[in-house]
Amino acid sequence: MSTDPRPLSEAEAAEQLPPGWRVENDHLRADYRTGSMVRGLAFVADIVAAAEALNHHPDLDFRYGTVGLSVTTHDVGGLTTADVRLARQVADLASVQDLSAQ
Repeated sequence: MSTDPRPLSEAEAAEQLPPGWRVENDHLRADYRTGSMVRGLAFVADIVAAAEALNHHPDLDFRYGTVGLSVTTHDVGGLTTADVRLARQVADLASVQDLSAQ
């Protein structure tokens, strides 16, 4: 896969998403149940490190027991392969921490 983001339709993006992720209004969204602030913060720290490495950053909603994410490519005003790449990376991180999207 090229590292340059390629625009995707909502349908194309939806076909490539990991379980628990959904497409809403040109954003990829997922909510992960963490069960505690400490686990949630560790998950957020891992997400931030991955986002920095990919140079593609999600909007995060960090609350007691849950972490919500919203991803879109602001530069193009919609979804791209970069969004799907980040969603997959986050899903992999969640799997390692035994978290699942709700």
